Amino acid sequence: MSNVLARWNFLSVAAAVDEILPCCGSRAWADGMVGQRPLPDEAALLAASDKTWHSLAESDWLEAFRSHSRIGESQAPKAASQRSAAWSAQEQRNVAGAGDSIKIALAEGNREYERKFSRIFIVCATGKSPAEILKILQRRMKNDESIELQEASEQQRQITQIRLKRWLQG
Repeated sequence: MSNVLARWNFLSVAAAVDEILPCCGSRAWADGMVGQRPLPDEAALLAASDKTWHSLAESDWLEAFRSHSRIGESQAPKAASQRSAAWSAQEQRNVAGAGDSIKIALAEGNREYERKFSRIFIVCATGKSPAEILKILQRRMKNDESIELQEASEQQRQITQIRLKRWLQG
């Protein structure tokens, strides 16, 4: 068991919620995770995360989405914690180095996405090139609301898994 997980298992409920919340951004998710303690190892933590994520209401997913900065923007939303903002910057580091034409296309795509779906575009950017992210955005713009919500939810689930692994590393 990691030292981080061992310590987290014994924190007060409020402290444990605050500690894990930046991994996802949804308070209901954090509450659900805390309610499953003690978790013995990374595999159990990741499985608990998936179980909790899939049990949430749409409003809880939207809360998690709001904790992210837009793809290509360095400023995190006010709802984001310092840790979440740092992780977001790390996840988007490939986009930060993109050429101006890609950055402009992403900014325009973000605005179109927000007009269509009334939320920011969520994608697990880790390991993806700026051009690949732009293609994903363009493809997802063709989705209807229901399909896109499921896609965004899956992307958030992937982001949460990556952040949990980083969190365990301290």
